[in-house]
Amino acid sequence: MWEYSDKVKEHFFNPRNAGAVEAANATGEVGSISCGDALRLTLKVDPQTDTILDAGFQTFGCGSAIASSSALTEMVKGMTLEQALTISNQDIADYLDGLPAEKMHCSVMGREALAAAIADYRGEEWHDDHEEGALICKCFGIDAAMIEQTVRANDLRSIEEVTNYTKAGGGCATCHEGIEKVLAGIWGNEPAPGPVLAEVVPCGGLTNLQRIRRIEQVLESLRPTLQRDHGDVELVDVDGNVIYVNLVGACTGCMMAGATLGGIQQQLIEALGEFVRVVPASEMKRVATGGR
Repeated sequence: MWEYSDKVKEHFFNPRNAGAVEAANATGEVGSISCGDALRLTLKVDPQTDTILDAGFQTFGCGSAIASSSALTEMVKGMTLEQALTISNQDIADYLDGLPAEKMHCSVMGREALAAAIADYRGEEWHDDHEEGALICKCFGIDAAMIEQTVRANDLRSIEEVTNYTKAGGGCATCHEGIEKVLAGIWGNEPAPGPVLAEVVPCGGLTNLQRIRRIEQVLESLRPTLQRDHGDVELVDVDGNVIYVNLVGACTGCMMAGATLGGIQQQLIEALGEFVRVVPASEMKRVATGGR
């Protein structure tokens, strides 16, 4: 499993400034509950000095999302709006003494919520702090402009890193080719410092059989939720860090299928302690041939 700093644990178990700020005059909302992460940031700003007097958060997400939101509210109190706008997602992670790579999207969400709240205070319309671009990841609603901005700001070079920071590519995986094009457009033919997809590092020295059993246990734990909606999931194959599944019943062709796969993938990443991709079995041939 991932290693969390003591400061992340502290802000998760004892979050600061949880809840909405009384008499707030700035609100920023980002993310989506259906995508697994959502954040509502409220600020009380002194209109005379544009200083942030108080900050509060309401978060739907994992422990890292709660810790990042808590840290952000502590960081901005006492800052002017212009000072607050200089905070980057890396600053939030550094304040927490680091976040696991797979959880960096939580700090990105915090930075965007702050920008949205400040835009709200100023009466401006906020569009994810970037000009809208072509939609790349349909599962999580991530467009090319957001990916490009995050890639440049954090020097990202691989699909795995883009997924960690934006969640793009973390669902059905059909957008990986689009992500590769964005990366190529920014970095050209520069070789990536590592493989595009993470190498498989067995969790706790698991054998292949133990690893497959762990995957089956996770799917079994998720099955009752899917079955309540007359759906189900079946494990088809495991090829390195790619896990092929079939969504069956009502899940077949459901408009939320991508989000469902993304949720399954997140559960498997946490259970295995490694980066894996959950891919529909129908994509087996395309993935095996590199998309050809």
